Amino acid sequence: MSNFTKRILSGIIYVVVLVFSISYSKISFLTTFFVLMMLCLYEFSKMISLKSFFPYIIGFLAYLFGNILNVEDVPSKLIFEYVGVTLFLTIFCSFAWILLAKKDEIVSHLGKIYLSLIYIVVPFILIAQIPFLNTDFQYASTTILGVFLIIWSSDSFAYLIGKNFGKRKLLQRISPNKTIAGFIGGFIASVIASIIIANSFTVLSLTQWIVISVLISIFGVLGDLIESMFKRQAGIKDSSNLIPGHGGFLDRFDSVIFAAPFIFIYLQIV
Repeated sequence: MSNFTKRILSGIIYVVVLVFSISYSKISFLTTFFVLMMLCLYEFSKMISLKSFFPYIIGFLAYLFGNILNVEDVPSKLIFEYVGVTLFLTIFCSFAWILLAKKDEIVSHLGKIYLSLIYIVVPFILIAQIPFLNTDFQYASTTILGVFLIIWSSDSFAYLIGKNFGKRKLLQRISPNKTIAGFIGGFIASVIASIIIANSFTVLSLTQWIVISVLISIFGVLGDLIESMFKRQAGIKDSSNLIPGHGGFLDRFDSVIFAAPFIFIYLQIV
């Protein structure tokens, strides 16, 4: 089987699993994204050479407490309180643990733990909240599905436009393949996709979908560049080879994990 065939098949499987888990039920959605969070946490820990079980424990507890209200069909108005308590316990337990652990370069080690929590765990908790941010606080699969459709549209057209018309680099020092033309193409594609999606996924208004597309275009690119920076410092091309032909799960989620907090904040405000 050629690499191109592997890339196509793995891409189809990835999309089918993601769409099915989002569409089937809130339990399948929350469970799938918990697994994805752990996989991204594993890849990022390897990338920054963090050998610690602590982020996985805190990630599990934070995700559990951050979503327990949604599982029980209770309005998720207490998300900040739940996450706040979890983060406080994280700080307390991590300092207590670091005092007992026999580690050299304690500050550096602790910094890597917090970086993994802020960069991976917190965004995934907020991603899991996005489908519940509506007037009824009930699970709306079309909200998060629409977010991914916009991201895929933006990424696809950014690649096509950048490859065929891109000359000026966006930030060559970090990501030499990204171009200004690609960014503009992805931006336009995401806005068009949001307009099309708004006609079918009416849980959000047209204005809200367009704003989300703008947030995805801007912060999604930043997320991609930030992950590229981490990979460049680690001297690797992909976060892993878990998805044949596509790299790792973090490579596929670098845009959404950076855009998700801003989408969450925006939907909370409106």
